[in-house]
Amino acid sequence: MIEQDIQADRDYVRSDDAQLVEWAKDDSAAFGELYTRYVRKIYNYVYYRTGNHYDAEDLTSRVFFRALAHIDHYTDRGVPFSAWLYRIAHNLVANWHRDRDRQKMVPLEEQIAIGTGSDAPDSVSESRDEEERLLRSIRELPEDRQQLLILKFVERLSNAEIGAIMNRTEGAIKSLYHRTLLSLRGDLEGKENASPERRRGRFGL
Repeated sequence: MIEQDIQADRDYVRSDDAQLVEWAKDDSAAFGELYTRYVRKIYNYVYYRTGNHYDAEDLTSRVFFRALAHIDHYTDRGVPFSAWLYRIAHNLVANWHRDRDRQKMVPLEEQIAIGTGSDAPDSVSESRDEEERLLRSIRELPEDRQQLLILKFVERLSNAEIGAIMNRTEGAIKSLYHRTLLSLRGDLEGKENASPERRRGRFGL
C-alpha cells in the first residue's frame, strides 16, 4: 500500500533518467520506465554485434537483469545512464564472442549507408558484391571501430554520447571515426573497382 501511494505521486514518463534511477533503487515501476526507454536501443546494439535474434533477446534480458541487480550501486558521474547500459551490453557481447571464439556481425546493408547524406534506402545503389566487400572490411576492423560504427550509424548517437559509452573524449571519438573511415576507404580501394566518386559519396570523405 505504501509503495502504491508513493507511485501515485510520481510522474515516471516525464521524469528524467537521473530521477528514475534514484527511484528505481526501491521502486520497480521506475526501473520499468527505464527499461521501456532503452530496451529497443540496447536490443539493436546487441543484435548488430551478435547477428541473430535469439542471442540478442537473451543478452538484452541479461543486460537489464544485471542493471537491476546493481542499480543500488549506480553512481551518477555526469554521463548518461544509457552509457552504463551500453557498457554492460558491450561486456556481455564481448564475453559472448569469446565463448564462441569468433567475431561476427549481422549484415548492415541498409543501416550502415555511411555518409550517403540521405536516409532513404533507395539512395544506396551499390551492388550486392560491393556491399559484401564493405561488410567484410568492417568485420576486419578492430572491435572498438566496429562498436563506433554501430553506435554512430545504427544507434544514431552523437560523438559525445559515443565517447561516454566508450570512455573516451569527444575529440578522441572524432579522431577514431576519421581514422576508421580512412582505413575502410583504403581497404576498399584495394578490393573494388567502384569509381572514386561513388566511394567518396558513400563514406563522406
